[in-house]
Amino acid sequence: MNTKNKIIGYLGHGLVLLSLLSLVYVSFMAWLNPREVMALVREKLTNTDSLSSIRGVYGGTGLFVVSVLCYLWSTGLTITLRFLSMFWLLYSVSRVLTWAIDGPLGEFGTQWLVIELFFGISCLTLSYLVTRHR
Repeated sequence: MNTKNKIIGYLGHGLVLLSLLSLVYVSFMAWLNPREVMALVREKLTNTDSLSSIRGVYGGTGLFVVSVLCYLWSTGLTITLRFLSMFWLLYSVSRVLTWAIDGPLGEFGTQWLVIELFFGISCLTLSYLVTRHR
C-alpha cells in the first residue's frame, strides 16, 4: 500500500471515528440529561413526554445509529463512509428544508448546516477515493 492510499485510509477512519464519538456523546447526553440537549437550541422540555421523546430520538435512535455504524465499520471503510455521507447530508437537507419552509436558521442551525455539509461531502469524497485507490 502506497503512502497516498494510507493517508486516504487514515483520513477516512479518522472521520468515521470523529462521527462515532460525536454521536455517542449526544446520545448519552440525551439519555442522561435531555434538557441539556435542547438547551443547545434554547428550548425547554416541560413535561415527561417531551423528555422521553428526546431520550428516544437522540438517545435511543442515536445509539442505534452508532451500533449500525460500528457494524458497518467492521465490514469495510467504503460502506461506512457512504452511510455517513447519507447521514450527514440528510441532516443538511433537513436544515435547508427548514430554512425554505420556516425561514432563516439561527446561529446554531447555520453553524451545524456548515458542519454537516462538510462531514457529508468529506465522507462522500473519501468513499470515492478509497474505492478508486484500492
